[in-house]
Amino acid sequence: MTTAASLAPWLGGALALAGAGVAASRRRELMLRWCAWAVGVPLITGAFWLGDAGAAAVATAAALIAVHELAGLLNLPRTDRAVLAAAVAAVILTAWLAPAETLRAGAAGALAVVAVPLVSGDADHGLRRATAALFGLAWLSLLAALVPLGADALALFVAVSVADIAAYFAGPRLGGPHLSPLSPAKRWSGTLAGAAAGVGALALLGAADWRTALAVAVGGPAGDLVESMVKRGARQKDAGRWLAGTGGLLDRVDSLLGALAVLLVLN
Repeated sequence: MTTAASLAPWLGGALALAGAGVAASRRRELMLRWCAWAVGVPLITGAFWLGDAGAAAVATAAALIAVHELAGLLNLPRTDRAVLAAAVAAVILTAWLAPAETLRAGAAGALAVVAVPLVSGDADHGLRRATAALFGLAWLSLLAALVPLGADALALFVAVSVADIAAYFAGPRLGGPHLSPLSPAKRWSGTLAGAAAGVGALALLGAADWRTALAVAVGGPAGDLVESMVKRGARQKDAGRWLAGTGGLLDRVDSLLGALAVLLVLN
């Protein structure tokens, strides 16, 4: 079974190797990204080391930040943002404290986010607000899956991150047809190379089976395209600008959300 303790040496070694490569490249953007990873990876690994409580804390913190970023992209009013954040957090905490009631918590959250524009009597923008909030609830509540997955979720995150990096470098060099108009810079060649690298990372971490492989190879790129669709609709390049060299948190967990969705369907 994959544990945070078993993953720690691999993650430390990967950070060290990546740091050497980044230093050799002398590219400021990559240096900033590595610094963000150097801070974030030990914190997240330490949280997963604590078990379900740590996983729930990581998922809740990530969800609250992601709600803020997504609500900004979707131009949701402050009240809608607060209710959406509470609803997503409730789903995650229910997945930790009362797993059998997670679906009920999600249904209650859906009623709550739809009630906000209804109660305000917003005839002009109510449907858009309700639809955007329901999308946010469905998408970001996927983070609740981090709790039962435990350290396997950490391995999944590492794998989709490796896949993203491999696709980023391989696509422009291999060329070929573009993946989607939603993300013109991405190519099928890079996506396939990234899938192979991500599945390889799963194997090294001892978390590879046909479900996790499909989650990384299919769900990861799909999650990235979902966020690209949202950002293009909002005419924004990044979900945020606070995370050094990488934009916002949604820009880092979009592939993970897609992988979690596929994994939930297959399990």
